[in-house]
Amino acid sequence: MPQLIASVEGIEIRKVELRKSTSTLGRRNDNDIVFDNLAVSGHHCVFERQGPDEFFVEDLSSTNGTFVNNRRVRRQRLKEGDVVAVADIELAFVAARRGSASKETTLTPLATVEPAPGPGGEASAWASFHFLSGPSAGRHVPIHKAVTTFGTPGIGVVVVSQRRTGCFIACLDASTVRPLLNGAPVTHDAVPLADTDVVEVAGSVMRFRAKA
Repeated sequence: MPQLIASVEGIEIRKVELRKSTSTLGRRNDNDIVFDNLAVSGHHCVFERQGPDEFFVEDLSSTNGTFVNNRRVRRQRLKEGDVVAVADIELAFVAARRGSASKETTLTPLATVEPAPGPGGEASAWASFHFLSGPSAGRHVPIHKAVTTFGTPGIGVVVVSQRRTGCFIACLDASTVRPLLNGAPVTHDAVPLADTDVVEVAGSVMRFRAKA
């Protein structure tokens, strides 16, 4: 089954199978593929299947345009490996699934990786999140990548980025429930995280701990 692999800043966030003859993408909930991002138009573009193995992407007069391999297009036939860019989201086109069939996958569930112990058995000196509730309750997750995502597509996703001045958080997806930071909605504009800040996303509550 042909599919799109969506990523932001090189981090895979979602896989979508193109099961229908036409699949619309946009910010509004009536689209087949929804990205709650202000840079994405309400109805941004459409993926259209013609025949058994021909796929096209067509821009729907979006504000910021649809790009294929870094070139703005109105309508373009897609081939294996083409990358469609919508705002800061890149969607790699895969013409056919490899290997045995499997169910559609989405964002990896909330991380459950424990930090590697440092000298003396203490956790390494990375900033981290301590999960207070949800499927990963009790876990500590270090923030050791440039960009880390938490949540579930179609419900809520936040992205945490490491910068020279600290860690920042922004909303990537709020399809069902808007993620919260200390009880206030997380927006698409990145804001700095402070020690003991509490984040609620996709049914989990986690406390941020700044690097020692």
